[in-house]
Amino acid sequence: MHGRVFELIGGHPALDLVNTLDCRFRVSGAGELLGSYLDVVRFTRQSGLMTAAQARRLRGINAAAGLRVVKNVRELRETAAQVFYEALAGGRPTPSGLKRLESFFREARSHRRLEWRAPRLKWELAESPLSPELPLWILSLTTEQLMESEDMQRLRACDNPECRWLFLDTSKNHTRRWCVMKICGNRMKARRFKALHRSDS
Repeated sequence: MHGRVFELIGGHPALDLVNTLDCRFRVSGAGELLGSYLDVVRFTRQSGLMTAAQARRLRGINAAAGLRVVKNVRELRETAAQVFYEALAGGRPTPSGLKRLESFFREARSHRRLEWRAPRLKWELAESPLSPELPLWILSLTTEQLMESEDMQRLRACDNPECRWLFLDTSKNHTRRWCVMKICGNRMKARRFKALHRSDS
């Protein structure tokens, strides 16, 4: 599929989903990267959570159904973001946030069926008939998977206060500070350099 190419730096699709609200803490306003249903499909496909065939079939979804899914994916994203950023601050999710996440997770799980994928059983989302909600269910399940995993201990946010993109710190010494060093790391180093020279003048 042609269109937007997403920067997938989080180390997990659930974190990359949160990062689709770009620069969410920027004073001048955040940038919405999930502007349409096709953006949602592209993101899910680029994250490796959907096959090319599934993505092609979803391109024919009607506009009203697509808008509903976009709204719900954004709500899932923002509810998940609240949980992730609270966890980083040592806080707890709000009861309303947990309740909303639970509804997303339960709904997604209700559309799974148990299938044989030799040599083992595996839960798969039902695809026939293909539902416009498929990306929402996939993203809900992958968000649930991360939130229940030990990987939450490696959750970090970019040190750029306007960026704060989320990622899993898989560095050897667990000292990663930036979403992308060549972008936010260099940008913040340049700011500190300018501030230091202004103070010396």
